Amino acid sequence: MSGDAAARLDCGAGGAVTGAGGELAEARAALRLRQGAGLREDAAAAPHTELALARLGTAFFARQLTRLDDAELAGPSLLPGWSRAALVAHVGYNARALTRLVAWAETGVETPMYASPEQRAREIERGASLPPRALRALFAHSEVHLNVAWRDLPSAAWSAEVVTAQGRTVPVSETAWMRTREVWVHAVDLANGVGFGELPPELLDRLAADVLAGWQRRGERVAVTLVPTDRDEPLVLGDGSGPEVVGAQADLVRWLTGRGARRLTHPGETPPALPRWL
Repeated sequence: MSGDAAARLDCGAGGAVTGAGGELAEARAALRLRQGAGLREDAAAAPHTELALARLGTAFFARQLTRLDDAELAGPSLLPGWSRAALVAHVGYNARALTRLVAWAETGVETPMYASPEQRAREIERGASLPPRALRALFAHSEVHLNVAWRDLPSAAWSAEVVTAQGRTVPVSETAWMRTREVWVHAVDLANGVGFGELPPELLDRLAADVLAGWQRRGERVAVTLVPTDRDEPLVLGDGSGPEVVGAQADLVRWLTGRGARRLTHPGETPPALPRWL
């Protein structure tokens, strides 16, 4: 798999949900069934908005996975060089990695997401070779373990600092957003007929902000004006001298995250080159 594809894998308003026949509404219903009644509540200091988005996104991903038959798992995802099976393995092992960060915050014992980039790559390769039933179980069990770890984390621990796979020191509360972007974006990457237009509008806005914040942290200089046709204001990056790129927020976010510039209007034959997202 290419380096660019691997980078894209480490992947964080109102209006009606359109497209794919109400996929988001179905995910909400599935989430309610999965959660059941009488479960423990998250601690008062937990990032409730991000946790809700992560759990809804997990249900959304799970629904797309369920709709793929076993033979289709061997087919290509939307990420160049990645099969659907490799993508599912990545999402499953990402949940385990984030669970290790939650344990670090709770116990104070350093437990990094991955021992090394090489170990992470071997893990994904091994997971992609699992029989379909075992691969589906990997996703299901790992997301349950992560959710339990979040539920059990006391308020005092949510501000504890941990280190991400990219080397950033962040409060463990950041794991909720890290998981949010993983499950939602990779649900689209499963290439099962849903797109960024099925993502909640508030999530699209947060993803756009996440991309821009990452560029700022790395000192990337981007000169472009984003003009979302379904938002009130354009977003000017740089000194305002860059070209305008016009389109729906969902299409702009797809482009910002490195997944193509379809349905966008821009000067010239191709849109401006962008830095990587993560």
